[in-house]
Amino acid sequence: MDKSTIRPFVMYFIIIILVMGIIGLIIGQLSKQYVTGSIKDRLEKEGAYVIEVLDQEAPPFEETVETISTELELGVRLYSENTEIILDTVPQILHVSDEEMDEIERAISEDHLEWQEEEGFLLINDFYLSAMRVQTTGFSGILLLIVSAENSSQVMNTIWVLIFSVMAVTALIMLFLGVNILDKYVKPVRAAAHTARELADGNYNARIYEGHYGDAGELSHAINLLARNLQEMTLQSKIQNNRLQAVVDSMGSGLMLIDEKGYINLVNKAFLDSFSGKTSDYIGYLYYEALSYEEIHDVVKDVFMTENHVQKTIVVSKGIERRFFAIFGAPIFNERNVWKGTVLVFHDITEMKRLEEIRKDFVANVSHELKTPITSIKGFAETLLEGAKDDPKLLDEFLTIIYKESRRMQQLIKDLLELSKLEHDEFDLHIETISVRNIVKDVLSLVDYLANEKQIEIHNQIDKDLYFDGDSSRIKQVLLNLLTNAISYTPEKGTVTVDAEENQEELVLMVKDTGIGIPEEDLPRIFERFYRVDKARSRNSGGTGLGLAIVKHIVEAHHGRIEVNSEINKGTVFYIYLKKNFTKY
Repeated sequence: MDKSTIRPFVMYFIIIILVMGIIGLIIGQLSKQYVTGSIKDRLEKEGAYVIEVLDQEAPPFEETVETISTELELGVRLYSENTEIILDTVPQILHVSDEEMDEIERAISEDHLEWQEEEGFLLINDFYLSAMRVQTTGFSGILLLIVSAENSSQVMNTIWVLIFSVMAVTALIMLFLGVNILDKYVKPVRAAAHTARELADGNYNARIYEGHYGDAGELSHAINLLARNLQEMTLQSKIQNNRLQAVVDSMGSGLMLIDEKGYINLVNKAFLDSFSGKTSDYIGYLYYEALSYEEIHDVVKDVFMTENHVQKTIVVSKGIERRFFAIFGAPIFNERNVWKGTVLVFHDITEMKRLEEIRKDFVANVSHELKTPITSIKGFAETLLEGAKDDPKLLDEFLTIIYKESRRMQQLIKDLLELSKLEHDEFDLHIETISVRNIVKDVLSLVDYLANEKQIEIHNQIDKDLYFDGDSSRIKQVLLNLLTNAISYTPEKGTVTVDAEENQEELVLMVKDTGIGIPEEDLPRIFERFYRVDKARSRNSGGTGLGLAIVKHIVEAHHGRIEVNSEINKGTVFYIYLKKNFTKY
């Protein structure tokens, strides 16, 4: 039994004791008054009887009074008008001791009774005294009757025993009833209150013991039923919320929900990734406080004002990167067609914009690259037709130029077809185990003549056998493009170095030169089609501007990656990371 139960139980027990004690005292007092009143009535009746005898008897009447005193066990004392004792049967009838008699005399002498003027009734120790004035023909004076209180004391003791017995039995019965009420009603109600508080605090696993009967049992059953229903509803709601949150967070587009007052109620993971920040930076804030883009403010305002779908494109700067978003705003209505807010969807169209720019650049670049040789061929052919063919020297010179331009066109078309093939979904690699030393040796033999023309030294620093899985012809194409570029952009008497190293999972091929380098701002774009750092020099060197784009596609087809470091007038290093164990996935 806990403190919260013991305290009211003790108070209940104390109240029972106090109530029963008060009732016992009242009953005892009433009983005492009843006994005293009975004795007083007896003394009054017996005194009247004695007075009647005195009135009828002629003196001497002492013998008659003594006889009455003996029969009634009543002490009688007669006082004359001057308070002299005429007759006294008290000592022999009541066997009063001298000490008790002295106390009775002292009480009488202290005028507790006004014997001369009125009658009185007095309890002294264990004796009741009653005084009466007598005025008869044979006697005139005071009649004092004394009776023992021993019998009344026994009666009172018996009454007190009965009272305490009844009180004790009643207290036990009430205690039993209190325990029964506590067990059947108070405890269930307290348990129900505790369970209700747990439910209010969100603990829907709380239950109450249902072993009670009557109203308490129905209350316990009702609370447990409520708890089970709340638990099921909460579980279903949690499942629905988790599903909704999973769907919302899995969306590839950003999502924001704004209520009818303009406060943000929901943002998903895609939105946070796009606009940075945490959920707490947006939820609960007004949309124009959390977002600094006026275009978004305009979309929300337009939706609020028109209650129609609104679409707008914005540009978001994230560091040095610029991202494009198409915003779709729509109003939210409930089933009663009451306005509840606005939903904004942010589609990232950066890649679409980039592809659109690439397409435009590609068409422009291809047109430009083809226009130059075609114009040259057409011009020189027209010159020859106009009579220059008759000059053998001009004929040879013009035919040579036409041949070079046609080869340039052929190479450009070949590279375009090659790039298209690499980007095609059906492009397949012929995987085999490749020796790095052998494949580098084969590629260097193809570019030695170019290096010799510019007196460029090529250093092969691969001094041990390294192996990896890949398509040997495609890897040769990668190395050939990189080495050709390194030789083309390295001044005479420069150096080009080929090296390789490995770790547990990857092989790293490195092509390093001491050439003119690449400006830092151009590094992110060197793998784009037709992009040239030095356009005039690239075109004069015979390049098509597609070599690095082809290299990147081949490396990515091998599930690898390519990186570049460069400093102006110090050189460039290309790093090719390839998986040692190729897995097609």
